[in-house]
Amino acid sequence: MALPPISTGMLVVFGLVLVALVLFVTEAVPSDITAVGVLVALAVLEPYTGVSARDAISGFASSATITIVAMYILSRGVQETGIVERLGVHLARVTRGDEGRLLAATVGTTGVSAGIVNNTPVVAVFIPMVSGLAERANVSPSKLLLPLSYAAMLGGTLTLIGTSTNLLASDFARQIPGRGAIGMFEFTPLGIVVFLVGAAYLLTVGRRLTPARVPVDAELTEEFDVERHLVRMDVPEASWLVGRRVDEVREEFAEQGGLDVDVLLLERGEEAFHALASDQTFAADDVLTMRASEETVDRLADRYGLRRRRQEEVSTADLTTESSTLAEVVVLADSRLVGETPASARLTEQFDSTVLALQRGDTLIADVENTEFRAGDSLLLHTTLADVEHLQDRGDVALAHLPEGALDVIEPEADEEEVAPLSPKTPIALGIMGAVVVLAALGLVPIVIAALGGVVAMVVSGCLSPSDAYDAVSWNVIFLLAGVLPLGMAMQRTGGAAFIASLLVQSADVLPAVAVLALFYLLTGAFASVITPVASVVLMSPIAIDTATRIDASPFSFLLAVMFAASAAFSTPIGYQTNLMVYGPGGYTFTDYVRVGGPLQLLLAVVVTLGIAVFFGV
Repeated sequence: MALPPISTGMLVVFGLVLVALVLFVTEAVPSDITAVGVLVALAVLEPYTGVSARDAISGFASSATITIVAMYILSRGVQETGIVERLGVHLARVTRGDEGRLLAATVGTTGVSAGIVNNTPVVAVFIPMVSGLAERANVSPSKLLLPLSYAAMLGGTLTLIGTSTNLLASDFARQIPGRGAIGMFEFTPLGIVVFLVGAAYLLTVGRRLTPARVPVDAELTEEFDVERHLVRMDVPEASWLVGRRVDEVREEFAEQGGLDVDVLLLERGEEAFHALASDQTFAADDVLTMRASEETVDRLADRYGLRRRRQEEVSTADLTTESSTLAEVVVLADSRLVGETPASARLTEQFDSTVLALQRGDTLIADVENTEFRAGDSLLLHTTLADVEHLQDRGDVALAHLPEGALDVIEPEADEEEVAPLSPKTPIALGIMGAVVVLAALGLVPIVIAALGGVVAMVVSGCLSPSDAYDAVSWNVIFLLAGVLPLGMAMQRTGGAAFIASLLVQSADVLPAVAVLALFYLLTGAFASVITPVASVVLMSPIAIDTATRIDASPFSFLLAVMFAASAAFSTPIGYQTNLMVYGPGGYTFTDYVRVGGPLQLLLAVVVTLGIAVFFGV
C-alpha cells in the first residue's frame, strides 16, 4: 500500500508533537503549560494545522473534560465522608501484622476503591496508613507502597469513571461509525481479569522483586541524613539571647547573611515549644534544637554566647513533641509549591514549617534553601500537625509518614467510630455517587450530565461547599487535557494520523491483526511511561482507529488497547502520578520501577490483547 504524500501541514504538526514530547519528558516547563502552548501554536498556525481559534479552545468544552472535572468533585465528596479512612481500620483488623495479608489487603482495598473514586486521593490517604501498618508489622514500607500505586492503576480499568483516560477514550469512541460513547461497565469483565492477573503478580513475583529500600526501623532523621546538621545548644545566663523573644532572635539570625541556621525547638525544663509558633522569651538554661552547619555553630557560640552539647545527637523522637513533629510529605503535581523555593513558598511564615531536607528520586538534597520544588519531591518538615493538615487540605502535599507517637496508631481493636468517624452526610454522598453510576450505566442520561447533576446534589445537600468543590479539581490535568485534545484534531485534519496509520498498516502484511493490536498496546504503554497517559491517548487513539479501519479490524478493540495501555505505565515513576507519589516515601530508584513494573507491563500486554480478542473480537 502506497504511503500518502507528506504535506507541509503534516510536517508542522509532527514538529509540534516532537516539541511537546521533548517538553513532556524533560519537564522544562510544566506539562499543562506545554499543552496550552501547543494549543496556542495550533491556532496561530491555522493555515497549516487546520485548527481555528474556536477549535483550539474546544477541548475546554469537551464532554470528557467536563466529566473529569465533575468526577474530581464527586470523588472529593465521597472522600470527605471518611469512608476511605474507615477502610483503613478494617484493613488493620484483617491483616493483624502479617505481611502477606497486609499486601493482599492493600492491593484489594486500593484497587476496588480506585474503580469508583479518583485514584490520586485514594493513594494520598493510603500512603501514611499503609506506612504505619507496615511499621507495626515490622515490614519495610517499600514492600507495600509500590504495590499500592500499581493496584490503584489496575483499579482504574474496572469502570469508565476509574480514570480520566477512560473518559477520554470514550469521547474518541464517538468517532467510530455506528457506535457512541463507552458504557459505564462495558469493559468491566476485561478490567476484572486485568486486575486479578495484576494482583496475582503483585502478590507473588512482584512481592519478591519489590525491594525493601527503607529499613524497617529507620528514623526520619536517618532516612533523610539530617542528623549531622542537627545540634542542641544551651543558652547560658550571659548569652545575648536572654530576654529576647524567639521571633527577634530569628530576625537577628536572618539579618546575618552568613548564618545558615533554623531554630526548631526551645526547651525549658519539661516543656518544649515549636520555635516558629512560639512567642516565648529566651531565658538562662534554655536548650535550643537547631539545624545548622558546623561553621555556623561555631559562629553562634562566638557571637551569641551559646554552648553546644557535643555528646548529644538529635533523633526523630527529640523533634516529636506536643507542640511539633517531623513529617514526610510528598509534593503533588498540582501543588502551589511546584516551582517555588522554601522561601518563595513562605512555608516558614504561613505554615510554621521548616524544610530540613528534600529527596528527589534516590537523591537526597540537604541544601534546600535555593532548590525549587518539583512534583513527587519528598520533603522532611519540622512542623505541626495542624499545619500538615492545612497543606493537605490545600492540595499541596500528601502526607507520607509521621513518626511514632505523633498520631495515634490504628489498633486492630480500636473503636472505628473514634479513630475513623463517618460524616453524617455519608449516606447522602454515597447515594449521590451511586445514582450517578446507575444513571450513566443504564444510559438514561449521558455520563457528563449525570456527573454534573451529582456535583449540584453534593453542593446543595451540604456534602461539599462550593470552595471545596473547586479545590477538588486538579486544574493542571484539566488544562493538560484541554490543551492536547486539539493536537489530536490537527493530526486528523492534516492527514498526520492517516500517514502514521499507513506505516503501521504495513505491519499487517506480515503480522496477524491480533499482533498489530498488541503492537498498539506496547506503543501506547511506552508513550504513557515517559509522557502523560492523557497525551498518549490523544495521540494514539485516532491512529488506532484509522489503522483498524484500514486492515478491516475492529476500531473499538484497537481503541480499548490504547485505553488499557494508558493505565499501565508501570515501568517508570514519571508516567503516572501515583507512581510519583510513592517514589520518595518508598525510597525507590528509577530501576526499581523497571524491574517490578516492566514484567507486569509486558504480562498485561498479553492479557489485554487476548482478553480483547475474546470479549470484543479483533
